Amino acid sequence: MKKLSKEKRNQLILVVMLTTMGVAGLWFGLINTLQQKIHLLEESKAVVAGKLTEIEQKGKSADRIEAELEQSTKELTRVEDEMASGDLLAWMLKTVGLLKLQHKVELPSLSPPEVKDVNLLPKFPYKQAGYTIGGTAYFHDLGKFVADVENQYPYFRLANLDISPEATVVSGDKEIRDRLTFRIDMITLIKPGGF
Repeated sequence: MKKLSKEKRNQLILVVMLTTMGVAGLWFGLINTLQQKIHLLEESKAVVAGKLTEIEQKGKSADRIEAELEQSTKELTRVEDEMASGDLLAWMLKTVGLLKLQHKVELPSLSPPEVKDVNLLPKFPYKQAGYTIGGTAYFHDLGKFVADVENQYPYFRLANLDISPEATVVSGDKEIRDRLTFRIDMITLIKPGGF
């Protein structure tokens, strides 16, 4: 190739520099900006896809949750059917009678119920009735009685258990000292509309 004149060479260098700057300007001004937008859109797409997956999973578990709700409603209805209602003293005497049959506990004293609102939770639909019962039992029998009441009756709460040894009784030539005298407050929930 022939040698270019100085003027042509400078023009060629200028054209190459302008072309390079134009390509660099296109790259940084247009292509790089579009790539950043594409990257942001991909991130947004991933977030939306994650939310969609979560919604689909919740939709699939809706049937299971509905079945659990139905089962819990049946259980609540069963428990409410067993709750105190009507004549509270008669209900408690019946319940205490059933408890006496199941355990070797003598329950000769039962106070009349003291009914009041439950202030544990706002808008709680139940009232509560408190009874004080007293009796005698052997230590292990009393423990089984307390455990069974707490575990079998979810609407009962036992409070203020006062235990003392029973007075010594002489039977023939044998002294009976094993028994305990106890007093306990039994608090029960009252069925809504049942009082």
